[in-house]
Amino acid sequence: MTTPVHIPVLLDECMTLLAPAPGQVAVDCTAGRGGHAEALARTLGPTGTLVLLDLDEGNLRAARQRVEAAATGVTLHTVHGSFGLVHRTIEDLGLRADLVLADLGFASTQMDDATRGMSFSQDGPLDMRFDTTSGRSAAEVVATASEAELADLIHTFGEEPLARRIAQKVVRAREEQPIETTGQLTRIVREAYGRRAATSRMEPATRTFMALRIAVNDELVALDALLAAITHGAEATASGGWLRSDARIGIISFHSLEDRPVKKAFADLQRRSLVSHLAKGPVRATAEEERANRRSRSAKLRVVELT
Repeated sequence: MTTPVHIPVLLDECMTLLAPAPGQVAVDCTAGRGGHAEALARTLGPTGTLVLLDLDEGNLRAARQRVEAAATGVTLHTVHGSFGLVHRTIEDLGLRADLVLADLGFASTQMDDATRGMSFSQDGPLDMRFDTTSGRSAAEVVATASEAELADLIHTFGEEPLARRIAQKVVRAREEQPIETTGQLTRIVREAYGRRAATSRMEPATRTFMALRIAVNDELVALDALLAAITHGAEATASGGWLRSDARIGIISFHSLEDRPVKKAFADLQRRSLVSHLAKGPVRATAEEERANRRSRSAKLRVVELT
């Protein structure tokens, strides 16, 4: 078997705007399969330090192996955990970060692995957890949430206009048998769509799956924690803290629920003269990259530098 390849999005743009230099301390908040990490390690070199975080232990191991295989000599730290606690991680290591990158998307290998339960295109257990060692699975959420809770979850995190109808269908279906697979949930959502399923621009289950994944992994909670850590770090550079006074921070988002808080947080920091934007508006993938990697089509990169 060959190892699945995950293509990092906006790699050239990240390297250009974050501008890593030999000897610096870089933090990859979402190591994934190590695409961005490898590129950072090659530039940081043997005098640099790279810190990798990820909730997925398998991806974290893969990222470490990829960086080590590059033989850059970089000092490497890997941490199994949420990027919401990145500031504590860096402080515990006795470091200060020169640059921080967070790719908020999940690895394509997670989507391609049916056992992870994130894809509606192939049947598998309804799990969706990045960290399969803890927390509630999507199946548990679907089994225990009330109809109102499900409707609110799907509407809020999935921005699904048929959230109420889908939640009603889910509750009725689970009364007959447990909903334990992605195939079961996909069929239920399509039933809720009815005739609209045939004319929908996207697979009807897309928004429901996204909503459950976000809820199961507390993705927006972690993002809020990361942005709070960045804000606190920007405020505290004069007295120390986890960010250097000229640190550069890049965040790649893939949908509006992620991009809105990032845009707002960075704008607030700029109004307070704590950061400057390094690009006018979000940086998007080139047409060439979009053709080569469909996942890049919805990616938005925002980068700021502490001032």
